[in-house]
Amino acid sequence: MKPPIRIAIVGLGGFAGSHHTAVARLEERGHAKLICTCDPRADAFTQERETLGFAARGVQVFADYRAMLAACARDLDLVVIPTPINLHAEMHAAATALGLPVYLEKPPTLDHAELERMIAADTRAAKSSLVGFNFIVEKPRLALKERLIAGEFGALRSTTLSALWPRPASYFQRNDWAGRLMMADRPVLDSCFGNAMAHFVHNMLFWAGPHVLHSWAQLATVRAELYRAHVIEGADTFFVETTTTTGVNQRFALSHACAGTASHNETLLCERATLHYAVGRQIEIHWHDGRIERSTPEPFDGLECNHLEYHRYLRGETSRPATSLVDSRPFVALNDLAHVSSRIIASIPAHLISGVRDEKEQKDYLNVAGMNAACEAFLARGIWPGAHGWNHPGSESTTPADLVRFEATIRAMAMPHPKAD
Repeated sequence: MKPPIRIAIVGLGGFAGSHHTAVARLEERGHAKLICTCDPRADAFTQERETLGFAARGVQVFADYRAMLAACARDLDLVVIPTPINLHAEMHAAATALGLPVYLEKPPTLDHAELERMIAADTRAAKSSLVGFNFIVEKPRLALKERLIAGEFGALRSTTLSALWPRPASYFQRNDWAGRLMMADRPVLDSCFGNAMAHFVHNMLFWAGPHVLHSWAQLATVRAELYRAHVIEGADTFFVETTTTTGVNQRFALSHACAGTASHNETLLCERATLHYAVGRQIEIHWHDGRIERSTPEPFDGLECNHLEYHRYLRGETSRPATSLVDSRPFVALNDLAHVSSRIIASIPAHLISGVRDEKEQKDYLNVAGMNAACEAFLARGIWPGAHGWNHPGSESTTPADLVRFEATIRAMAMPHPKAD
């Protein structure tokens, strides 16, 4: 049995709790050992600490991550950072300054300039950091990407992502950065595109990465229309189109302004086949000669699998993490250019918005009339909703050279906005 990977987790609440649960399961099987954790409100998590058996496991608890690192750095193999987006860079810098690799929850940042500073800081660590885009390690996904780059399906022509995840009004009140564009004069950009559904956006860039398995699409042009139905600073609905440097067209339609069952579907149109990948549900390959391949993926625990794969890399059993900070460049640039292209976040007209009460959950949702039809029209035919009743004045095509306009665009967007009609 190999020695367990010695871990620190920054945080006890929010998504840090999921990492604690995953690491506890791995510890039971001898794969990991939680050395320490921290939270400024550690005393508020007494029940969680008891449930996770911190005392019996010998887990040290600190109030501040800096004190934790100062006390425990020599006993650690990695630091897990599943904290708010605006804290990632400073915490990553503190860990890597001590030579410690980091499991960094997605997104690493949503500011392309900050990402470059994090990439530079990462060179100080003994091993490259992992960015926790959970689905890159899925075995069925990797197998399909191998077939794709081998040319079995012919050239990849286009891809689409449809992702509708209902979120109640309370979702945007869960913390002080939810739905925010800026905090403390810095970009945050919390949204469905940049945060909640970032996994799937990153997946699409992975599909379009050419030539080798671990590659991501590079952006040539980006155009987008951003909208809000909820009373938030940022956007809850994204329509985005990009062309990659290899000529692949990619369209994304994502929203939290919907009700009912959540859905997300990844589609790839190739010369010889169309691939449909629904995470956790079904994979279909529709060959253009009429054949159909169908398979149902085995149950997949993204957190546990990503921890195990990263541990393999830290032990030298693999040559790279599933997604590095460098690999995250296309995703962060795409998110930033979507904002630059849209220029504004348009308020969806009030007559299209209705409230939906979920009595079972006791939660209130907003639903935009025609959302499904708007997504389908955009993904299938490139019809932008702004010209068809959603009151967006129109976006512009941008390129990576336009990232210089990012900060000014976000500052303008963050100014007080008028309410919906």
